[in-house]
Amino acid sequence: MGPMTTHEYNEWWVNRINDNVSRPSSENSQLIEEHLRVVPSELEIIKHDFERRNAELEKNIEQIEEEKMNLKLDIDVQKLKVEKLMKGKNKAEEDLNDLKTNYKKLHLSIRTDGLGKPSEQWREEIREERSKLDR
Repeated sequence: MGPMTTHEYNEWWVNRINDNVSRPSSENSQLIEEHLRVVPSELEIIKHDFERRNAELEKNIEQIEEEKMNLKLDIDVQKLKVEKLMKGKNKAEEDLNDLKTNYKKLHLSIRTDGLGKPSEQWREEIREERSKLDR
């Protein structure tokens, strides 16, 4: 309360109705809503764009990380397949070497036992044995 005002004036001042503000009507209610509508500032627009872009990038990162995980699993599967194939290859090579060794041993024993004679020599021996039997 100022020195020049009365108590009634102060109450009127606090409770007054501003005649400059138009009252809502069906005709101008849309105008008031447009007038009262908050227009976002440039900073708010940039912030919303940033948040939207950030959400997109986070989604992309999640997809890439999931793809990375799947690729790691694929690599592990391929490594296991390669390991299995290498074991099979090594086993086949060992078996081949064993067969070669056995073949050489067999071939050597045939020669030392005299079984490695040419067919003509065998025929000659058979004739000789038959002639011995016929006597």
